[in-house]
Amino acid sequence: MQVVSISSLKGGVGKTSVTLGLASAAHAAGIPTLVVDLDPHADATRGLGAERGGQLDIGRLLKDSRRGDLAAHTVPSGWTATAGRPGPAGRIPALDVVVGSGTSASYDRPDLGARDLRRLSTLLSRVDRYSLVLIDCPPSLNGLTRMAWTASVQVLLVAEPALFSVAGTERAMRALELFRSEFAPNLRTAGIVANRVRPASNEHAFRLREMKRMFGDLLLSPTIPEQANWQQIQGAAHSVHSWPGDSARQASGYFDELLGNLFDSGRLRSRASRR
Repeated sequence: MQVVSISSLKGGVGKTSVTLGLASAAHAAGIPTLVVDLDPHADATRGLGAERGGQLDIGRLLKDSRRGDLAAHTVPSGWTATAGRPGPAGRIPALDVVVGSGTSASYDRPDLGARDLRRLSTLLSRVDRYSLVLIDCPPSLNGLTRMAWTASVQVLLVAEPALFSVAGTERAMRALELFRSEFAPNLRTAGIVANRVRPASNEHAFRLREMKRMFGDLLLSPTIPEQANWQQIQGAAHSVHSWPGDSARQASGYFDELLGNLFDSGRLRSRASRR
């Protein structure tokens, strides 16, 4: 099971949009995927159209992590089934959500101890039906992000090609190195996604060149252009792969390519078919 934290130290760079784009690409590729909405704002939960019934939200699950059954409290995404590729026996692969809520904010403290940092790891250790787990982190380096990093094998950073976002990404890289040395020696940096890129902007072109100099091969391809109808897609709680029009189809291709560059999608599908 590949567990990946989607992180940024600066809000407003489209971190949740990248999480949803990758979830859409994974679902379209037939990869059983779980999205853990660790951001107290719960935007990923809304974008995935996940409606909680009697299931516990992530905050309450973390509170009783030693006994909590995360698998029993996942919620199916409300995205249309046409976004997924049928798997074995013609079944649409799972795209499930651990719903976010403000109750998780009690753990978003800078002084969270090692025992608390393992709460999400403990919950995920009892889950085995997914090939890919995407954790949407809050835009900070407090307890929830550190908890996500502890549970992950990779961290994907999201940045906008703008001065303050690039500076924040550099700080995140330093923080990741420190966290790796203190708590998680096997944690890897998956790379950096440049999001909301405006190809016609000279400033964005300059910042992309700067990011390439600063981060080298960690700056991933493709960069994700600004999507004019992204708010409409997310507001309708649809996957980008099921949204009509050339613009959405082009955006889907970017996320398909990004998913393929991040992971061996064929291996993830093969693993899922053996379940």
